[in-house]
Amino acid sequence: MLEILHEDAALLAVAKPPGRLVIPGRGTAERTIQAELEEGFGRLWVVHRLDRGTSGVLLLARSAAAHRAVNLAFDRREVGKRYLAFVRGALPDVLRVEAALAPARKGRVRVARPGEPRAKEAATAFRVRERFARAEVTALVEATPETGRTHQIRVHLAHAGAPLCLDPDYGPRQPLRDATGATLLDRTPLHAAALELDHPVTGARLRLEAPLPDDLLRLLDWARGAG
Repeated sequence: MLEILHEDAALLAVAKPPGRLVIPGRGTAERTIQAELEEGFGRLWVVHRLDRGTSGVLLLARSAAAHRAVNLAFDRREVGKRYLAFVRGALPDVLRVEAALAPARKGRVRVARPGEPRAKEAATAFRVRERFARAEVTALVEATPETGRTHQIRVHLAHAGAPLCLDPDYGPRQPLRDATGATLLDRTPLHAAALELDHPVTGARLRLEAPLPDDLLRLLDWARGAG
């Protein structure tokens, strides 16, 4: 059962669990979050997508008009986005990465070469929220993407020398395990913590927040030295 974060006549927001697809993927008949929600709420338009491994705030529109309005707000960079990420590596307390991105193989992206024609500008602000003594997880970082490119936060963290502590595409590939060998983390530890936008009908500023899911709460406890 998906947790409903917000519901009105124009918008629906849920807390996306990790491991779920938002929309259908190639070659899979897996039930998506969109399909599940449409069984109870009728036709829905996905405003923004989160990767399978990412958890957090997922926003959907309940009408084509609301979808157009919110998409336009995203395009104009009028939507505030805040992510939380567990990283491995050294970052300064505050950092802004401005590095254009270009397509790579197998759906990945990479930092573009100077003057590359397919490059798209991308910028992300980072702030270290908490540091840990673990070699496997060195910090909890708040990420504020100023643009909305595919895999932007993950690539910018890797470019800065502190990739997600588990990221098969851009960083360490092995699941994290505790001292007993039990799996602590088997997905990319990126969480869409908050969205802030003007409501497409009322104009009121709307803030949507999703708490850390259980697997990241366990990782946080372990990183702090428990277990």
